[in-house]
Amino acid sequence: MPKAQVKKGLFQFYPHNLIWLGLSVLAILLDQWTKWIASTHLNYADPVPVLPFLNWTLLHNYGAAFSFLSDAGGWQHYLFTGLAGIVSIIFVFWLLRMPKNAMVLPAAIALILGGALGNLIDRMTLGYVVDFIHVYYQNHHFPAFNIADSAITLGTILLLIDTFFLEKKRIQRAEVKHD
Repeated sequence: MPKAQVKKGLFQFYPHNLIWLGLSVLAILLDQWTKWIASTHLNYADPVPVLPFLNWTLLHNYGAAFSFLSDAGGWQHYLFTGLAGIVSIIFVFWLLRMPKNAMVLPAAIALILGGALGNLIDRMTLGYVVDFIHVYYQNHHFPAFNIADSAITLGTILLLIDTFFLEKKRIQRAEVKHD
């Protein structure tokens, strides 16, 4: 029996990669649920101590990650909305085309995608992003963030690990297989 041909092309995808879209959806749902809890149970800018270095503090972020450009005058809303939409479409195509044996790279892309879409939902429905996790040490405060920002950060760390440590191994395996 002849071996099935794998169709190459822009719209080629592997059904097993739908699990990675599930990880993105999980990140979005967890992000939106925790933002809803923060918005309904916290008073704006009123910190609620959780641990000696952690408060729940409801804040509205009109800028990008960690309030970057939050006071830029409004144009950033359109820039970040458009950018998140375009990058999300690219990431969906990239994610669905991952080879079956890849694990770290698709997890990274799925987390970044879920985080980007979680914040995009806020930006499009509210005009700002809900932040509520406030980490600090004595008088040193890290900008407030949310679960979507955490997913983006974790995804970026995994992407860097994949790029700097795992890509070389993939190339070496491909060369051995090719010889």
